[in-house]
Amino acid sequence: MDEADILEAAERWTLDGHAVALATVVKTWGSAPRPAGSHIAVRADGLFEGSVSGGCVEGEIIEAARETIRDGKVRYLRFGVSDEKAWSAGLACGGRIEIFVEPIV
Repeated sequence: MDEADILEAAERWTLDGHAVALATVVKTWGSAPRPAGSHIAVRADGLFEGSVSGGCVEGEIIEAARETIRDGKVRYLRFGVSDEKAWSAGLACGGRIEIFVEPIV
């Protein structure tokens, strides 16, 4: 699924009346698994399309997106080699990623 498909899914969900948040990779360093500009769209019920980490931090990002839907607040998340979850996400070789999460209204 390419980035346009993910954005189209988010648009379709909002038109169908679902609350949606969009998480976007804004910066990467080192061996980050997904490039800047990668997206994941998340509905309030947990359904999602896309990937921003290709690994286990995806679950944390999905939960942050659901919190963003609940409270309307944007979030800026950082993951790197010092984070225990980063190892299983493929960031163990010095990679870091920063993710911006915003509600879609």
